[in-house]
Amino acid sequence: MSLIMSLMLFFSGIKPAEALPGLIQKGKASFYSKKFNGRKTAYGERVDAESLAGAHRSLPLNTLVEVTNLDNQRSIIVRINDRGPFSKGRVIDLTHAAAHALGMVSRGVANVSLRVVGKGRDVAYAPVLSVFTTPADFQPMLEPVL
Repeated sequence: MSLIMSLMLFFSGIKPAEALPGLIQKGKASFYSKKFNGRKTAYGERVDAESLAGAHRSLPLNTLVEVTNLDNQRSIIVRINDRGPFSKGRVIDLTHAAAHALGMVSRGVANVSLRVVGKGRDVAYAPVLSVFTTPADFQPMLEPVL
């Protein structure tokens, strides 16, 4: 019994794995099909084709990754907000905007290197509260500014 308790106490002090800055991985990248636009990601966000985001199998969600297209040396930084890709041989799925920035839209797949550069800001879902409570509060904003 004491062995079990000791193990539980030991493992409870271990923090979840963090991505090591500078970690590099090479492989093939693809991008989301248009049918995924608007669907929920593993992070709970909606897929937005115009954002710079991506899906990775094992990196912690909200990790910032520099993706470099090895064919043309273009680089961008994307935020990991989903799990995938589920195609064999791929290391990352990108949004359409990220793929366009890397110059890989016409080919569909590109040889890339991934480098972890940090952790993104946490996303918090909270109700949006109006700053103004009465019409008199925003009346000064309606006056023209010269």
